[in-house]
Amino acid sequence: MARENIYQSLEVFYEKVNDCPLRDRQFNFFELVYVISGTGHHAVNGNKFAYCAGDLFLITPKDCHEFDVEDICEFMVIRFGEEYIREYQWKSIDHIACLLYYASHLSGSVLVNNDDRHIAGSLMENLRQATEHESVYSEDLVRHLVNAIIVIAARNLALIKPKNIIPHADIRLLQILEYIQEHIRQPEFLRIAVIAQNFGLSPTYLGSYFRRQCKESIQQYISSYRIRLIEHRLRFSDKRVHEIADEFGFADESHINKFFRRHKGMSLKGYRNMLFSA
Repeated sequence: MARENIYQSLEVFYEKVNDCPLRDRQFNFFELVYVISGTGHHAVNGNKFAYCAGDLFLITPKDCHEFDVEDICEFMVIRFGEEYIREYQWKSIDHIACLLYYASHLSGSVLVNNDDRHIAGSLMENLRQATEHESVYSEDLVRHLVNAIIVIAARNLALIKPKNIIPHADIRLLQILEYIQEHIRQPEFLRIAVIAQNFGLSPTYLGSYFRRQCKESIQQYISSYRIRLIEHRLRFSDKRVHEIADEFGFADESHINKFFRRHKGMSLKGYRNMLFSA
């Protein structure tokens, strides 16, 4: 799989395409993609979502994504690294990077608030004009518009992020959450002793620290996060149960069904049937 990098803290561009120019790419930066016009499907880490004009997608570092466009589509693309988030003083939003990481690949369009869809559309049109007609203070104007769009994305993510993560999470918690996200398909890396050793902590301290920060145990968090990913596999991919079991490190279908039934009260097949019979 090829990797895509950026060489500036911020890149903004408009594109009009009839086919996705980059496929099977893994990024090491955040990317906001706004759909100006057109329809198709957006695939992120094996999950697929239909899109239309007005949708805004956030791809996080290490995600793999591509667009299957129908006919001609127009996009505004914003790319930025973690250093861009750190260098700006977000006065009204604590640890905005934490919110951005929670976009992950758990949802389709970031915009769940209808009013914000209109605001985002106006901001994107202004951003397009600012990038096409450079003038004095153009760079400052672009950054202000991008920051406004990031805030819009973040406050929508605040509506859909896991409820138990407190807004004042410290940097160590963010690192632990990122580690869990990165290794969620590798159970051997998610044992408490292994995580604790990775961060130079004792297992006992890690457990109490995580519960104090997140109001639930680290085991509960890992299980609920894994369940959400499995739910999205069932909803947005055509993978079979044994393929999903293999992807998430379960021994077999029986093992993953037992795990899923304990949390959702039904088998994976039953859950998928429920989704598509509704």
